[in-house]
Amino acid sequence: MNDPASAGVRADLEAIFAEAVAAADAADAVRRELVGAGRHRAIAGHALDADVRIVLLAIGKAAAPMAAAFVEWAGDALLEGLVITKEGHGEAARGIRGIRVLETAHPVPDARCVAAARDVLTLVEQADPADLLCVLLSGGASSLAACPVEQIELGDLGDSTRLLLKAGADIVELNTVRKHLAELAGGKLARRAAAHHIQVLVVSDVPGDRLDVIGSGPWVGDPTTFADAVRVMRDRGVWDEVPDRVRRLLESGVRGETPETPKPGEAVLERVRSRIIASNRDALEAARDAAVHRGWKVRVVSSLAGEAREAARALVALAREAFPIAPVLLLAGGETVVTVCGEGRGGRNQELALAAALEMSPDVPMSLLAAGTDGSDGPTDAAGAFVDTATVSHAASLGLDARRSLDDNDAYGFFSVEGGLFRTGPTGTNVMDLALLYVGELSQP
Repeated sequence: MNDPASAGVRADLEAIFAEAVAAADAADAVRRELVGAGRHRAIAGHALDADVRIVLLAIGKAAAPMAAAFVEWAGDALLEGLVITKEGHGEAARGIRGIRVLETAHPVPDARCVAAARDVLTLVEQADPADLLCVLLSGGASSLAACPVEQIELGDLGDSTRLLLKAGADIVELNTVRKHLAELAGGKLARRAAAHHIQVLVVSDVPGDRLDVIGSGPWVGDPTTFADAVRVMRDRGVWDEVPDRVRRLLESGVRGETPETPKPGEAVLERVRSRIIASNRDALEAARDAAVHRGWKVRVVSSLAGEAREAARALVALAREAFPIAPVLLLAGGETVVTVCGEGRGGRNQELALAAALEMSPDVPMSLLAAGTDGSDGPTDAAGAFVDTATVSHAASLGLDARRSLDDNDAYGFFSVEGGLFRTGPTGTNVMDLALLYVGELSQP
């Protein structure tokens, strides 16, 4: 990590990452959808009434900067607004007249999340149906405004979430369950707001940009069923561990005794318009352009998915295949998962980076930056980590055992000492993760 050449590559990768994140900036994405002023306005291509009055609801990790951009445009047309975001992410919306900011918990909901969900229901149900409800949705909403359905308790929802996360459930699986356990998820919030015209602007943090998965799909029909939720829990091996109330609820749903979530095409969803305004694709394209601008060859190689360790092996294997055309930058975007078996700390990007370091060897020079575009990676203060061909040997010189750290899921502890942690703080967006893997040339003797 003290090699000047490696330090130069790391600086380049961090700069490319910053440009990628900027291209998916949530506030800028909102601004692009807002046109006009005064009595001549449009949102996402839809003209508004000249005397429109707007109620604003922003939920997610990027909710504060999105709301700030919206309020700047809306002016006096805005009646009131509610912003719900992750703890430490609300600063951009504080002090704005008419806007309340609530910071709550993620990824496991607590009492603040329940209170926030109830505030959402109050806002929606007390608003005049003649007013336009504008919703700004970004990743994290599933937890940030989570209220359990009446048959279960908050602890049941939290325990189920923790078990699925530890078992390596991906976001589609996790939100399939959440949609059947949480009061606002799976189109149920749209059902409660059926009297309103609703415009939803969405920053996507899920593979395939599926509206029914982002934030657990509070505003769209849910194609999944109670039986799907049971299948996820059985497949992940947690069915016998979740609270009894959760099993009873899901089983009653399978028997048809508990009503299903609203399904695509139902009348309660007719007044909702949703639009994806930023996604991982935007970040990947900007990263590619930034690398090309530096004179690098670039390959967008795959989507990040599955177990972080397996994704790391696949990336390193692709890097070896690309070595004949080195120097070249391999880019991948998406979201991996981690099945937690150890007692350490980390996140999926740190785990991927550590696993990749163990796959690298001196015969193919490599440098990897893996990080979350929201600036968060698991329950840590890092966005991700940087590794290169020398990481494992450098760590050994410090008394660290890379393999043991990986086995204990302690990538954060490893990189805290080794020096590979990558910190950005809240970025103002959330479009999944990026992996930037640079394949260099062998130094001439």
